[in-house]
Amino acid sequence: MIQEQTIRSTVECSGIGLHSGAPVSMRILPAPPGTGIVFRRVDLDDFEVEANSRNVARVSYATSLMKKGVLISTTEHLLSAFTGLGVDNAIVELDNLELPILDGSALPFVDLIQKVGIRKQRRPRRYMKILREVEMREGNKFISVYPADSYSVSYSINFPHPLIGKETFQVELSNGSYLRNIAAARTFGSRADEKAMRNMGLIRGASRENCIVLTRDGVENGPLRFSDEFVRHKVLDLVGDLALLGKPILGKIVADRAGHAMHTALVSRILRDQTLWEEVTLPKEPAAEARPYSAQAAAGSSV
Repeated sequence: MIQEQTIRSTVECSGIGLHSGAPVSMRILPAPPGTGIVFRRVDLDDFEVEANSRNVARVSYATSLMKKGVLISTTEHLLSAFTGLGVDNAIVELDNLELPILDGSALPFVDLIQKVGIRKQRRPRRYMKILREVEMREGNKFISVYPADSYSVSYSINFPHPLIGKETFQVELSNGSYLRNIAAARTFGSRADEKAMRNMGLIRGASRENCIVLTRDGVENGPLRFSDEFVRHKVLDLVGDLALLGKPILGKIVADRAGHAMHTALVSRILRDQTLWEEVTLPKEPAAEARPYSAQAAAGSSV
């Protein structure tokens, strides 16, 4: 029987928030079986905000949680890392409102957790197995989930930039390929949009060290880690947003130009209708985890 997992011991890091620009220190602590992922604001009397769809707040340029007015901002990269590593239970302590952006990917979180390791717990992991398809459209945006025996994603994007255009990436997330193909993909933004976004109170912490910076016809701070790093980062975001289901999913996700708002709308749609899924346990472990991507290897695979 596949069991729930937590981390073996506490890890910590510090940095700045991507949108707030505020300094923040973060600790990840082991948690008992059945806890799920819980954020704790140590600067606000240890107030706790559970990572679930009931607490979803702003979802324009990042996925944030709010409970009784207490905000936890830009959660998707850490939640994505937890899913990719199979961490079910953890307490995440913060002393400010936004998680650190670090290098703009999930890789620093993956590395932190792998340094201390992951511990199996005495409780079977419960999965959300999709029974019927769900399709959602909004203009030219689309997201859907279909029944499947494993977790996979097919994502398409289409950006009017000569380096991006239309990109599609498909990945099976039950066999270790998250670590090889998704974790290191960084967030990205355009110099052309920078002033307008800063005027909106966004990307105050953005820099060449924590995001891919696009100019009119290229990348200001290359090389890329993957030739299609942009769509891979969208997969990373999607995996983090779907962690708000509260259970690992067994289903095939297909998305086209979806974004955070549609990701979390799909989560709400699934949870509203319990005829769409059933809770199951699995009798055996999926395929062994492959060797994860490391930042040091980036130069060898850059384009």
